[in-house]
Amino acid sequence: MEFLTETLGKRVHDPFMEESRCLFIHEPIIVGSGPSGLAVAACLKSRDMSSLILERSNCIASLWQLKTYDRLRLHLPKQFCELPLMPFPSCYPTYPTKQQFVEYLESYTEHFGLKPVFNQTVEEAKFDRQCGLWRVRTAGRKNEETSEYISRWLVVATGENAEEVIPDIDGIVSFGGPILHTSSYKSGEMFGKKKVLVVGCGNSGMEVCLDLCNFNAHPCLVVRDSVHILPQEMLGISTFGISTSLLKWFPVQVVDRFLLSMSRLVLGDTDRLGLIRPKLGPLERKIKCGKTPVLDVGTLAKIRSGHIKVYPELKRVIQHSAEFVDGSVDNFDAIILATGYKSNVPMWLKGMDMFFEKDGFPRQSFPNGWKGDRGLYAVGFTRLGLLGAAIDAKKIADDIVQQNKVSFSRPQHC
Repeated sequence: MEFLTETLGKRVHDPFMEESRCLFIHEPIIVGSGPSGLAVAACLKSRDMSSLILERSNCIASLWQLKTYDRLRLHLPKQFCELPLMPFPSCYPTYPTKQQFVEYLESYTEHFGLKPVFNQTVEEAKFDRQCGLWRVRTAGRKNEETSEYISRWLVVATGENAEEVIPDIDGIVSFGGPILHTSSYKSGEMFGKKKVLVVGCGNSGMEVCLDLCNFNAHPCLVVRDSVHILPQEMLGISTFGISTSLLKWFPVQVVDRFLLSMSRLVLGDTDRLGLIRPKLGPLERKIKCGKTPVLDVGTLAKIRSGHIKVYPELKRVIQHSAEFVDGSVDNFDAIILATGYKSNVPMWLKGMDMFFEKDGFPRQSFPNGWKGDRGLYAVGFTRLGLLGAAIDAKKIADDIVQQNKVSFSRPQHC
């Protein structure tokens, strides 16, 4: 492989790399071959610098390819979701489908000649103070082969959605019916005529409910917290696009008031449907709490028509039924957990506390959370989706290329 520029001789008896092959990499190591990792690698490649992309799955963008439902489309217009240096094909619709987005990523990977190393799970990465380098230990498929890679730079691109969040629900083991996370949900075909409890009212939970309706299932939605629901478009223009434009001229509170006024005009009073709006506006809440507003793609109409029933917070699960905090009880055939994802950085990155919080997100928020110390970078943690990742990818590549202009000699003792 081109990026494996040097083998560091014999195996050494070090707990971090015992029984490993040790490979020195002159280029940055990127952990994750999702859109964020690919974007950094492409920006580097455009500056004549290669990288080593380590991916635990067997394909690029494994979240999109393996863990998303069939009807998924980009919730934002394509111009806000394209990666650096390569736009979407002009023939794509405003909101590309899941398959179109995957095809775009595959074309992007081929165009820039990116070659991720698949089936390489990063078990541990740490900065070696003696060497002044990053040491990344990986396990191959079925842990049959362990490798260690050493580099001056480490780019964390595992993103916000690396691991499923499975809530601890009282009595759920006694339910007796199918229980699955949205990462395993493909379509409502297998739930036709069945009564399904969807736990979680984010974009995924709302859209899964809509999909279940389209397959003649009977979904019920658990709404635990307050939630902002905005129309996907206002007067034929993307709500996100309107927000982005207005924020250039007005404070976030002013833009929030405008969005809420327009949302009430377009969607009506969502409080009456059991979807209580938070006190903070949608954009201010996103900035301060990281809570993304829901963009409605038709689910509210199904709630109004009675095709989707809204329940308050879930109290406990009983055999084929559930009890809610208001005392109501109902029977269900299946439960779908639309409870989201979390970062897995704390599981493998050692000594991260100077840059990352305990939840695996950078301590500094966008636009300052992309760079740490000692050649450590983070991309895909902005809570701004693909747009934030594209912005940070360019910054990371520029910074690494600039550093690489300074002569670098590998320490002999590493």
